[in-house]
Amino acid sequence: METVHRPKSAAEWATFAVAVLIVLLGLPLLIMGAQLAVLGGSLYYVLFGAAIIAGGILMIFGRVAGAFLYLAAWLCTWPWAFWEVGMDGWGLLPRLFGPSLVAIAVLLTIPVLSRIERETSLRGHAV
Repeated sequence: METVHRPKSAAEWATFAVAVLIVLLGLPLLIMGAQLAVLGGSLYYVLFGAAIIAGGILMIFGRVAGAFLYLAAWLCTWPWAFWEVGMDGWGLLPRLFGPSLVAIAVLLTIPVLSRIERETSLRGHAV
């Protein structure tokens, strides 16, 4: 069974913080998205919330796949946002700005997560 990676350096602590932030951002998206879906709204928030929670959890375990999962969900956000509001800048701003800022932070974690995975596989743990 895999265990949570214990951060040792400042870069690993920052990566861990980004992962926890992603999980915490995903929870309200999942919960309130489910409420919205029950009322007949978009399923997007449920799917995005679930994807980023899973990505954050994978990152907590030191897996680079978690970063790629967040980035894939973020990429899917762009066409959805344009489909939902069109070219309305004020409508696009809340749908794209926050997730894009988080995507930048996630991109910066990829080298750290890659190193963690490499070190874990060299020690013979499950990767």
